[in-house]
Amino acid sequence: MRSSLEIFELESGISRVVWQTDALIEAPNWNLEGNSLLFNGAGRLFRIPVAGGEPVQVDTGFADACNNDHGISPDGSLIAISHHLDEGSCIYTLPAAGGAPRRVTDAVPSYWHGWSPNGARMAYCAKRHGQFDIYSIGVSGGDELQLTGRAGFEGHNDGPDYSPDGQHIWFNSDRTGHAQIWRMTVDGNDPVQITHDGRVNWFPHPSPDGAHVLYLSYPPGTEGHPADKPVELRLMDPKGQDSRTLAAFKGGQGTINVPCWAADGRAFALVKYA
Repeated sequence: MRSSLEIFELESGISRVVWQTDALIEAPNWNLEGNSLLFNGAGRLFRIPVAGGEPVQVDTGFADACNNDHGISPDGSLIAISHHLDEGSCIYTLPAAGGAPRRVTDAVPSYWHGWSPNGARMAYCAKRHGQFDIYSIGVSGGDELQLTGRAGFEGHNDGPDYSPDGQHIWFNSDRTGHAQIWRMTVDGNDPVQITHDGRVNWFPHPSPDGAHVLYLSYPPGTEGHPADKPVELRLMDPKGQDSRTLAAFKGGQGTINVPCWAADGRAFALVKYA
């Protein structure tokens, strides 16, 4: 598999290659200053300038089994990671420059997905009692708040990301048949289905200005969110209107699992596979 780390510019509609490798890399995040990208590969995190160059490994201490669910805090001071223990994925934070991880979630498996805009809470997907649902927790840990999985919230719920105003969480759910994009309040109330099509839709990411929602679409009939498949990156407004395909290529798991927008909302990062 060949991985291509790229930046897609909305105005031009052009995707620019930052770095390519024969290794599997995944899930780019954009730093606050807009000059570097963070991604994972071989259980570690790496940082690379957006202008290109060679990646530099980030010190994650004992966490040498990091998966593709990670992200930089809104103030740029912390990185959230999901590191695999023997019993499953667990969420930690560490200094943005690198350092010793600090455990956040007690229960496993837990997969980080989004920071609240004020940096006080995290949203994540977790498997509890055989069911994948969405939870939130304070950045220092404590009790987790279950947001889906209650009456009327059935199905596999995944990929949560906060709206820039901090009022809603976007996510995907198959509760109506196959994965579609949904939105709910941050306390898990008032779920609204946003997409209603035959595509299998995953990983919604609102733009920093709130004008757009980026998401990943698989062909009808796709189960889960596999890697190395024909996919589309689609863009819509928060009401689910003006939906359009930005790019079609081979990707999926690892392409845009986590927040990938630049802070100015003019571009986003992604990974393609070949």
